[in-house]
Amino acid sequence: MAPDGFERLVLAVNGQFPGPIIRAKQAYIGTEFGRSIQVIKMAQTGSQNANSRCIGPIAPGATKTYEFKCTQYGTSWYHSHHTVQYGDGVLGPIIIDGPATANYDIDLGTMPIQDWYYRTAWQNALIGIPPIAENGLLNGTMVNAKGGGSYHQNTIKKGKSYRLRLINTSVDNYFKVHLDNHTFTVISSDFVPIVPYQADWLFIGIGQRYDVIIHADQDIGNYWFRAEVQQGCGLNAMNGRIRSIFRYEGADEKALPTSIASNYTQSCTDEQGLVPFVPINVPSAHFIQHVKDLNVTFESEYSSPGNNFVHWRINGIPIETDWEYPTLQYVLDGNTSYPRKLNLIELPEHNVWTYWIIQAAFGSIVNVPHPIHLHGHDFSILGTGVGDFPGPNVLNFTNPPRRDVAMLPDLGWLAIAFPTDNPGAWLAHCHIAWHAHEGLAVQFLERGSNILSALNIRPEWETTCRQWRDYISSRALFQQDRSGV
Repeated sequence: MAPDGFERLVLAVNGQFPGPIIRAKQAYIGTEFGRSIQVIKMAQTGSQNANSRCIGPIAPGATKTYEFKCTQYGTSWYHSHHTVQYGDGVLGPIIIDGPATANYDIDLGTMPIQDWYYRTAWQNALIGIPPIAENGLLNGTMVNAKGGGSYHQNTIKKGKSYRLRLINTSVDNYFKVHLDNHTFTVISSDFVPIVPYQADWLFIGIGQRYDVIIHADQDIGNYWFRAEVQQGCGLNAMNGRIRSIFRYEGADEKALPTSIASNYTQSCTDEQGLVPFVPINVPSAHFIQHVKDLNVTFESEYSSPGNNFVHWRINGIPIETDWEYPTLQYVLDGNTSYPRKLNLIELPEHNVWTYWIIQAAFGSIVNVPHPIHLHGHDFSILGTGVGDFPGPNVLNFTNPPRRDVAMLPDLGWLAIAFPTDNPGAWLAHCHIAWHAHEGLAVQFLERGSNILSALNIRPEWETTCRQWRDYISSRALFQQDRSGV
């Protein structure tokens, strides 16, 4: 395929890139048939079958049915969790229809935003240092440096308002997005409806989603939609030229926009002041007694000339899952002898709040921000900042922002909380694909004693695992590499 005019290998879903949209309604039980689709970014209450990273991969040629309850609504995406494979195209949008916190006329659908490389993600992962992306794609297309390819276009009508669903599906680039001469009304962050607010430029980290409303209230014409990589948040050879076109009905269909962007300040931090529309307060009385640390560090290991290994660690451990004996197999077998390399934290108590301080440790030779994603939950963001965590006095427990991906600042801290109300084995990881591949992840085994009774673990689960073991033992071209995440 040639998404930007440069032909390269693409791993497409049903022959499409990005993959087909999965669309359902809130409270609907969604059923999808997948081949090597590894994760769906939803809370998946009672649906561990849809969380394949803690179950095991799908063997080539095999299929798996994902069934999940649509308990949330908004915009998300599915993607492979087989090493860095989603960077080659195994991804697509999810829309769960439900109410909105502001009115609009027309739903434009999704706009995936991503970095794009001319080598495969696997080849880039072997380099050991973050590569420079050759381009960025908006809804799967872009013009390349030599003028090939094409811009994605949306046609809008003056006087109408439009909902646009933004998704950062990158492996390494964070963006600020902007539509010249227009202001976004932001109505949701990840799967959480928020009190609407206005934004000129909008920061979107890897894995994050924002639903915005665009009011077509400008002169009839053509306008650039821009996605710009932020300093310290990835490298892209086409930065400043990653664009799509919003064209008003009646405008010249052959003319490129001549619109000019407004000024903004470079930053690699989350949007501030997000207020969930449905308020949830976090109990604070037992924070001191129950808070735990998740320390993020980087290490480089030298093995031989030309062979250096880098690891990202949480609490000193680079995660290494076992595809042949996944986490849920331990639960099914009643085996509680978890190897240290699984980086597994047990959360046995029922319906209690857990509190976590994620701290980027000082002294690492590499210091960068990390988009931290938790499977199985939204989490409340109690606070974040640069430097060491200063203590609980700076935290907000009153209806704090909730989402499932949040930025851990460079040399900073991120305080989150979530309740143990969803039994399962849930991964928390950096959504920079290279970092997860190099070990930056931890598993929460939540209410392990309730998993078998609470979750719908069907016989097909055993079939999936058996097919993978047969494949890996007999004819696998590529064995598990690095973390397996």
